[in-house]
Amino acid sequence: MRASRLVQLLLLLQARGGQTAEALARELEVSVRTVLRDVDALSASGVPIYAERGPGGGIRLVEGYRTRLTGMTADEAEALFLSGIPGPAAELGLGTVVAAAQLKVMAALPAELRSRASRLVERFHLDAGPWFQGTEPVPHLATVAEAVWAARVLEMGYRRDDETVIRTVEPIGIVLKAGIWYLVARIEGQMRTYRVSRIETARVLDQPFDRPPDFDLATWWAESRAAFEREVPRISIVVRVPSEDMWRLADVVGNRVVREAVGIGPPDAHGRQVLRIVVEWPAEAAGRFVAAAPAVEVLEPTRLRDELLAVARAAVESYSRP
Repeated sequence: MRASRLVQLLLLLQARGGQTAEALARELEVSVRTVLRDVDALSASGVPIYAERGPGGGIRLVEGYRTRLTGMTADEAEALFLSGIPGPAAELGLGTVVAAAQLKVMAALPAELRSRASRLVERFHLDAGPWFQGTEPVPHLATVAEAVWAARVLEMGYRRDDETVIRTVEPIGIVLKAGIWYLVARIEGQMRTYRVSRIETARVLDQPFDRPPDFDLATWWAESRAAFEREVPRISIVVRVPSEDMWRLADVVGNRVVREAVGIGPPDAHGRQVLRIVVEWPAEAAGRFVAAAPAVEVLEPTRLRDELLAVARAAVESYSRP
């Protein structure tokens, strides 16, 4: 336990420079006396560490001293290499940077941790993109990222419906969700979300802006996503499906919807179960459910049954032509 704390103390000083004993004690969750004993132990072991008294003083390492110790546990080393997503990093223009950083960390790791990190890379791969969808082209992502990083105003041509509009925004952050990149930006004092693939032109202006104080991108995104999901139109559907064809229903609506389905009565003599499900794409329901017929039968609402019948009749008419 103490050895781990000594390494953490050393890395804190190396990363942040001089620190007071009180600040180190708060960070390490120990007493000031314990910090001072740890400093004496490091000094006795040959680490060039010293304490300065008075205003502006504190505990410091000799200028230029660097340690090759990483202080990483095996789990931390594995997590670091699992978190590197090469595809998105490359789209941001950081692919070679990520690769170089991982090589440097790998070289600095002790032999055992280096071996475990290597095995992890060989055995696990993280694919951030969605199934059955091509990656959206995002030719201006690197420019957008540059504007976000430099906190400079971005002028962009944004495709909306059938037209392209010019927007001048303050880019606050970038989010990758299910393989799709989004820009969170402020315009006229309001936060807005833009799909990066719809940005047709992008130019970083020589105009800095002040980021909103205490803005947390992850928190804002979670709240924005929750509000969006609450506003998404939904439709309640009653279906009848044999137990052996439940996979067909899952193909249409997804496993989560099937898990959340509510059974209406026991299965009938043929093993068919009546379920009430809720889906978030009412406009697409007829087209999707017709593909699962006749195994999955829609019972309610009547309007959806009528739409299904119209789609089926249109298909029969189309394929009946010579």
